[in-house]
Amino acid sequence: MKTILVPIDFSDNARKALMVAAKIAAHTESKLEIIHINTAVAYAPPLPEYYAVDQIDMTEYDDTASQELLKLKLEVNAVSGLEKVEIETRVEDGFLYATLNSAATERKAWLIVMGTKGAQGAVEFFVGSNTEKVIRTAPCPVLAVPEAAGEFDLQKVVVASTLRPEQNDVFYKLAEWQHYYPFAVQLLYLNNPAGFEEKAHIEQAVKEMSDMANLQNVTAFVDVNTFDETASILQFALDQQADLIVMGTHQRQGLSHLLFGSLTEDTANHSQTPVLSIPV
Repeated sequence: MKTILVPIDFSDNARKALMVAAKIAAHTESKLEIIHINTAVAYAPPLPEYYAVDQIDMTEYDDTASQELLKLKLEVNAVSGLEKVEIETRVEDGFLYATLNSAATERKAWLIVMGTKGAQGAVEFFVGSNTEKVIRTAPCPVLAVPEAAGEFDLQKVVVASTLRPEQNDVFYKLAEWQHYYPFAVQLLYLNNPAGFEEKAHIEQAVKEMSDMANLQNVTAFVDVNTFDETASILQFALDQQADLIVMGTHQRQGLSHLLFGSLTEDTANHSQTPVLSIPV
């Protein structure tokens, strides 16, 4: 059985992402695991004279969080259609990304679903959003659910792809999703990163990659004169009335991420449409 992991901080946005995850779990017959990560322990200074008091406070915090997770579990299973979703809850202490990655690796998670509010200005440049950091480090696909997203009902999916060989992973993963949701795929190819000579060659590459992955109902769109790729993807998704944007990510870190950034992270950070990032 697949495992879907949902990190939650008890905010309204996180609760919305949880309901999306629960519906996906019901649709794919997956198990849902809700995890709350107590980051206060990770950032607490090592002061031995206050250790006993801190230990009591953290125990009380974890117990309260466990009770809140149980309430969430009952709320989800009380929703029509979600009664049979298998749900586990857990509270972990530590740094958000490292703890979430460990949990995803340990559980061999099929998917991480989390809410996102995005980040802007200097915060975006120097720090980024929590969702961006999870996308950058997660061992499995991440579904980012924006605050403004509507109902999760996949009818039309936009895929932004470079059509390079590593993008095969995206096609295969998307075909797996299409087994559960028979959506149409609108593939957007921007700025010719693979160096195709003619539009016909691009369309042929899309057909070959789709056929290899058994991805159905794919239409190719080409725009080779785009300056702002993130804006182009978001506008295309809006024009197509897409229910989901799907992108591969190389999960650049350190200096490489600072110099080149991540188109997938930028898109997830600014999108009002859910974004599924797939490590390639």
